[in-house]
Amino acid sequence: MTTLPTTAVDTPEGMEIATLGGGCFWCTEAVFQKLNGVNKVMSGFSGGHVADPSYKQVVTGTTGHAEVIQVAFDPSIVTFEELLAVFFSIHDPTTLNRQGADVGPQYRSAIFYHSMEQAQIAREFIAKLPKEGGFTQPIVTEVTPFANFYPAEDYHTNYFELNGTQPYCQFVVRPKVEKFKKLFGDKLKA
Repeated sequence: MTTLPTTAVDTPEGMEIATLGGGCFWCTEAVFQKLNGVNKVMSGFSGGHVADPSYKQVVTGTTGHAEVIQVAFDPSIVTFEELLAVFFSIHDPTTLNRQGADVGPQYRSAIFYHSMEQAQIAREFIAKLPKEGGFTQPIVTEVTPFANFYPAEDYHTNYFELNGTQPYCQFVVRPKVEKFKKLFGDKLKA
């Protein structure tokens, strides 16, 4: 796999990294933590122009960053294409700068690729979505080279697991997790 110039990313041996933005990172983190072959999921910010931003800065929509997850995965267990199948099933890639009630460029649909192979797979996958995914509106998912990643504050880590009874988790995160379990039950961690 040809790697593009990036900032330093700690990649465990035998693992690859994917950086995906699908709205609120609490939702995407909760799903990808349950996917077999995923070694680690970290919530953070990517794609912007402000170094080491805080959550309070990012939610203003002025930093250029998207809320993302960075996923370390074992490609011998789960492929990048399979990650994309999960990713596109749990968010709406046809809404520009929003996911449900979460509005702003920080909630955009984005794939920050780490190699030319990831870029090609992402573009080909997106090209098939209208036919195979049932989307009638244009896909607006940004596909751009990975340039930076800043971890979110510690209280965002395992947010759904630690705060599952909060209203946002009950009404926004839980339905995405349940949809994932229904669609990809054979890919759940044991």
